[in-house]
Formats: sequence, structure tokens, C-alpha cells
Amino acid sequence: MLCQDCKKREAKVQLVQITNNLKTSLELCHECAEARGFHPPTDPKPFPLQELLANLAKPATPAGKAEPLENLVCPTCKLTFEEFTRQGRFGCGDCYRTFRPRLETIMRKIHGASLHRGKIPQPEELDGRKESVLPIKEEERLETELKKAIEAEDFERAAEIRDKLKSIRESLGVHH
Repeated sequence: MLCQDCKKREAKVQLVQITNNLKTSLELCHECAEARGFHPPTDPKPFPLQELLANLAKPATPAGKAEPLENLVCPTCKLTFEEFTRQGRFGCGDCYRTFRPRLETIMRKIHGASLHRGKIPQPEELDGRKESVLPIKEEERLETELKKAIEAEDFERAAEIRDKLKSIRESLGVHH
């Protein structure tokens, strides 16, 4: 198969992207793949984390709602958010707290959510700890119900669900 970009060389690289459950596939030659910024994982080139972070951090929030990048500075190590996006690592543990609003935005872009809940164990893995999983499942059920109520424009029901969600999140120690 020929490269879908240059249509001259044989395609040896397949790029697959899944966005909103829609799969897009692209067959490229090595040269065109490299021109797009992709390289084989066996290459000695490091993963471009800095570039990824910088691109994800650019349109972080709507205008006027967040501090500019250059104003976010860790009070402990004095690392700026802009420096973090360039080097791809934090200077200290307080950087997580300082940059949290921007990190949540980046996590939402990467994972679709800013909160990691982890795997919910199967009943046989719980050893009688079922009560700790029930609020998490209830929270997920209520989130789905809230979306449906909003779509149906049933705002009174949505407000009730929102309040239930808030109380469950408080019991789990989760702050949104």
C-alpha cells in the first residue's frame, strides 16, 4: 500500500487515532510519519513529553478565567508552569498543588476526566468490603442520570441529582 501523504513510497507505519469512539487510521511511509512527529518506539529519541505538555496547556481555559501561564509559580521551588511545560517534570511536591487547575485541564484532555477512580474490584476481590464500592457506583449512576435530566431540560430533577452527587462526593472526600 502506498503512503497516504506522499503517495510515492510504501506505507510502513500505521497511525490509529480514536476520538469519541470514532477510529481513524492512516498509513504512512517512514519519512511522512517522521514529518508528522512520529517515530518508532525503538528509536533512541526520547518521548516528546515537553512538546505534548506544551500543546495540551496552550488553550487551557476560557479567556479571563485563569492566570496566564507566566504567573503560575510554585512558592517552594519557584518553578513556573511555563518551565514545567518545557522540561516535562516538576521541581518539588508542591508543584502539584500549585499547578493543579492546569493539570486538571491537561488530564481531562488526555483521559477525558480529571479524576482517576481506578478499577472497581469485582465482588470476589472485595473480601466483604462491598460498602466502599457502593458510593462510587452510585456516583457514576447519578452522573449518568444528571446528564439525562439536563438533556431532557428537567432542571428540578437535575438540581436534586446534583445535590445527591455533592453529598456522595463529600463522603468520598472528592472535591470538584
